[in-house]
Amino acid sequence: MTVRAASSVLVGRHRELSTLRDSLGRARAGEPTTVLVGGEAGVGKTRLLEEFTGWATDGEARVLVGQCLELGEAGLPFAPFAAALRAVLRVDGPEVFAGYEAEFARLVPELGRTALAAPSAAPVGDAPRGYLFDLVAELFQRLADARPLVLLIEDLHWADRSTRDLIGFLVRAARPGRLLLVCTYRTDELQRGHPLRPFLAELDRVRGVERVELGRDGTGAILADLLGAEPPARAVDDVHKRTQGNPFFIEELAVAGDPIGCAALPETLRDLLLARVDRLPEPAQRVLRIAAAGGTRFAHDLLAEVAGLAEVELEDALRAAVAAQLVVADPDGDYEFRHALVREAVHDELLPGEHARLHARFAAAIEAQPHLVAAGRSPAEIAHHWYAAHDHPRALVAARAAACAAAERYAYAEQRRLLERALELWELVPDAATLLGMDHLALLEQTLDAAITAGDFSRAITLTRAGLAEVDAEAAPLRAARLLGQRGRLLALLGKSDGSEELGEAYRLAAGGPAGVERVRLLADIATYLVKIDPGQASRVAAEASATAVALGEKLALLPTRIALLCRGEGNLERGLTELAEAEAVARAAGDTPALVLAKVFRSDVLCELGRYAESAEAAEAGAAEARRVGISRSTGAYLLSNRAEALIALGRWDDAEAVCAEAARIDLSGVTGLHWLQLGAGLRLARAHPGADELVDRALAFLSRPFLWPNLRLPLHELGVEAALAADDKIEAVRAARVAVADERLPQLPREGWPVLSAVARTAARVGDRELAAAVAALAADLPARHPAARAHAAQVTALLAVGDQALPAWRAAVDAWRADGQPYPLGRALLALAESAAAAGERDEVSAAVTEAAEIARRLGATPLAETAATLARRVGLRGAGQGGAGAELLTSREREVLRLVAEGHSNSRIAERLFISPKTASVHVSRIIAKLGVTNRVEAAALAHRLGLLAEPATPR
Repeated sequence: MTVRAASSVLVGRHRELSTLRDSLGRARAGEPTTVLVGGEAGVGKTRLLEEFTGWATDGEARVLVGQCLELGEAGLPFAPFAAALRAVLRVDGPEVFAGYEAEFARLVPELGRTALAAPSAAPVGDAPRGYLFDLVAELFQRLADARPLVLLIEDLHWADRSTRDLIGFLVRAARPGRLLLVCTYRTDELQRGHPLRPFLAELDRVRGVERVELGRDGTGAILADLLGAEPPARAVDDVHKRTQGNPFFIEELAVAGDPIGCAALPETLRDLLLARVDRLPEPAQRVLRIAAAGGTRFAHDLLAEVAGLAEVELEDALRAAVAAQLVVADPDGDYEFRHALVREAVHDELLPGEHARLHARFAAAIEAQPHLVAAGRSPAEIAHHWYAAHDHPRALVAARAAACAAAERYAYAEQRRLLERALELWELVPDAATLLGMDHLALLEQTLDAAITAGDFSRAITLTRAGLAEVDAEAAPLRAARLLGQRGRLLALLGKSDGSEELGEAYRLAAGGPAGVERVRLLADIATYLVKIDPGQASRVAAEASATAVALGEKLALLPTRIALLCRGEGNLERGLTELAEAEAVARAAGDTPALVLAKVFRSDVLCELGRYAESAEAAEAGAAEARRVGISRSTGAYLLSNRAEALIALGRWDDAEAVCAEAARIDLSGVTGLHWLQLGAGLRLARAHPGADELVDRALAFLSRPFLWPNLRLPLHELGVEAALAADDKIEAVRAARVAVADERLPQLPREGWPVLSAVARTAARVGDRELAAAVAALAADLPARHPAARAHAAQVTALLAVGDQALPAWRAAVDAWRADGQPYPLGRALLALAESAAAAGERDEVSAAVTEAAEIARRLGATPLAETAATLARRVGLRGAGQGGAGAELLTSREREVLRLVAEGHSNSRIAERLFISPKTASVHVSRIIAKLGVTNRVEAAALAHRLGLLAEPATPR
């Protein structure tokens, strides 16, 4: 009986196949959809995807496939995307890249030749990683617009970090419509600490992502298909026991053992996987061993070069392997092991000397003829093979070369790992400094820069510690100062400390270092870092750097420092805008991209502080476009998103602001750099009573537990904590948070952030009647400058919140006027309701009606549910009908209920009220219950207090 080596049936996968088909249906409808298919090796992931992609292609969907390579975390960056884009290039030609061939050449080097002929293309070096990610997403969107697109990424457990980052960007940020992203991975590879585990957990939280885990079943059906006959029940039980239902293992056992009884079964998994290999002729086995050293996929020409066999011999050996279905040929003319497990088993059987020799031959072959591997792959392949060959000198040089190649592809995480491999090998290579042309500290500094660029701040701090332990501060003060400056900034970014100690020592070393451009730039960097924690010291350091820079003609080195100092000081902001425009022009002319984007960030920030919110939003939007053009939209340019969100919130364009916050959230910045949008988004959700408000508020407030937080970030969190407690009617927590806020020593020095805090604390003091808290607010407010519209409005609001008696109504009128002048609708709406309460107490019924009506309309426009509910409750309490449409209607309380309320306010019981009004106690009780319900309070004490505050106890006017 002939036994097929692979089953043609898809057993027990109807549910999973249905899930994939449904997902493609959602993608067709424009909903971004991702499916993560997991399962142990051999469980049938590939077979399931073959069935699905065949069905999808028949349905006129386009399928692109990319596979991750077994080179590990320091492997070839973006390998699966490069493979998918090569398929696009073959089918659609370079025109599909829409003039961005130079940028896409980072992934598909073959496009570089086309890009050289395109004069309109931007220089390759001008497109950093964030820009490249955007271009990839836009390309997939264009392809999907033409027909539904399925992008299949196989073997995600082997993915490098850059590949994971791009997948995460497509899933969380870009979310192209009509694209179904399917990723497969081995569950048995995900041991503790595997980088894919947290990545999968992160993707699970994204809307539109579904995970499918494949189990083991269908042993009998697979055996029947393989054998061409129904196997005995005993055979099925025996095979199932040995394979636990794994389809690949079932196939191997069926081929290795007796066709019917499967009597002679290999004892171990490795024996099982090698059983079919062992039946090959010796020349074919030898070729398979060589191929296994090259990886799961291998090119014919590369294998021929390494094997050194005559073409006929090689072809005969490969033909035997293909016939045994151990190797399959792909459409590109290359080969692939039918299953990675087979390749692993063969590779593991190599003798130590054989292992090193074969990997060395692969490395040498690729070094001599890089075209033997796909374009762009040679540096990573060479580094991998020399490392596997244990040739330490060559592995050292290759690792650094591969790191440089990774940086050119914006794969900074892989660059850092390859440089760390070089650091590891350094001690094993006596002449390492000669081979690399640098000392060990220089290599460590390069690794540190790569870690910072990749956002690996925790690892970067460890590297600064190693560098400082190695550097001789006396012999190389500027190198030591640079390391200290980087460490101080990193500590602040991670909230571990303010970094002042490190920055102070960095300045001491730099000040005494040799004069020159390097020293000027270092002093400028130190001044920039110091701006947030010690503006005075920052100014002194900047002045020293400036004096030296002028003498050297290096004024441009001070641009970032000048911009930061300009915007952090308390000078004339209007004049500052002019200087910012000049700095921006100088930076643009000089091609100083970091300074240019920094100017854009601060310009939008200054405009917002000046109350020019529409201009701020426009400037931030334009700045974001500029950041994207020069390729830093996901670093410094990310701040433009939160600045724009802040301006949009002030303008009352809350839906747009939420969209911008969501975009900023998807960037997932490290340390505290993403806190601004988080605080804004939490406040926005709180004001809208969004179901996810608590989660976002908790995430933001968690930053307060860090040892250090810049005060311009810390003070808004104090405000958020107080407002969150008030929204939850948690008076105890509100008072606690308010006391912590007013005790912040930096509040008196930061009016922009301090005034909103004082408003929140004053609101708490007024609500709970805390005189001590009110006095603390008054003392701080007396000395806090209010130079700009929002600050002046907050100052007027604080005055109104602390006012008592007859002072309250004019104070709230002034606060409302101030908020009108500033132009922010939400605080205006809150002030209008407070004005309405004061006006009601003073008997100004027309003013009450107008204020409540306007506040209700603001709440409706913003979608501010709590504000709308407060307006509706106040309207009911003061007897307004249809407040949102204007005009007062019939009184809320009947004349009898007003009489009862006056007696309740005097402290009478229901029995006493009944005596006074000549009604029964039961009737009096009914009246009291109705009054409590109409006023929206919980008891008669609250009803009495509210009646006093709203002026509901006045005797009705006597009709004439």
